[in-house]
Amino acid sequence: MTRAPRPAHIPARGGLDASAVALPGAGPWPGVVDYLAWRLPALDRMGWATRMAAGEVLDENGRPLPPDTPFLRNTRIWYYRHVATEPPLHDSETLLFQDNWLVVADKPHHMPVVPGGRYVRHSLLVRLRERLGLPELSPLHRIDRETAGLVVFAVQAHTRAAYQNLFRERAVHKVYEALGPWRADLPLPHVQRSRLAPVEGFFTMQEVAGEPNSETRIEMVEHVAGLARYRLTPVTGKRHQLRVHMNALGLPLLGDRFYPRVLPADLADDTERPLQLLAQALAFDDPFTGEARHFTSQRRLLPLNAWADAKDAQPVRP
Repeated sequence: MTRAPRPAHIPARGGLDASAVALPGAGPWPGVVDYLAWRLPALDRMGWATRMAAGEVLDENGRPLPPDTPFLRNTRIWYYRHVATEPPLHDSETLLFQDNWLVVADKPHHMPVVPGGRYVRHSLLVRLRERLGLPELSPLHRIDRETAGLVVFAVQAHTRAAYQNLFRERAVHKVYEALGPWRADLPLPHVQRSRLAPVEGFFTMQEVAGEPNSETRIEMVEHVAGLARYRLTPVTGKRHQLRVHMNALGLPLLGDRFYPRVLPADLADDTERPLQLLAQALAFDDPFTGEARHFTSQRRLLPLNAWADAKDAQPVRP
């Protein structure tokens, strides 16, 4: 699958964009269906033939390709992703704001922003496109699937780049709320600056030596029985930045399944004690309307007394 821009003549279906596959100039595949079964083996040849017969695989002009289509050299075809069974959602998004320019949603824990892996129609983007009838809706930024809170979308495709530049140029003020252990010996407020890089062979991040590429301001709001509520203000937006910074300070977020260690899959989605990280507020000056935009989440993290102690916050490996 490639990330080629979707042409306007290949529309979204049911809120879902088509994905592209580039066919090479030569190969042993007699037909398109054979190549798809080889390239994307999550479906076998019969599965792809069924999808093609249903009109779910298109050529570059947006025309459905029948199952007996011969191999098309040096071309790109499009298909609509499908997951037979997606994990159930235990909560739904809340629509906080909508006008001709922006949509702002309050996302629950465990819902991904965009389709990926086991989630397609249960992603926030697809749900909002279908709910609002806005096929061009696109996210201006992302938060982790485990994180709850604000996500902002552009309504019109041609405005997306200008809005995304605000995030890229650090012109968006972001505030998160988090729960974690309390350290009386750590002076707060504290600004954590470090260089973040991927852990080789894994999906997690780590602090490494070198010029800092990430920055977070950390403030304490309240602390009770060895736990604390924090206000986190990221200046940069690296993947897992807040989780890595807090863990590096000995303050791993309550309910975090990745830090300080990756938990087994059966402990990954605790619906009663999810990751205690909330994208709480966003503010920026709108490049099109000139308005000062400010949005605040209506969601709340668990009260500190819901966690007996920091040990209980991290599920134990069986």
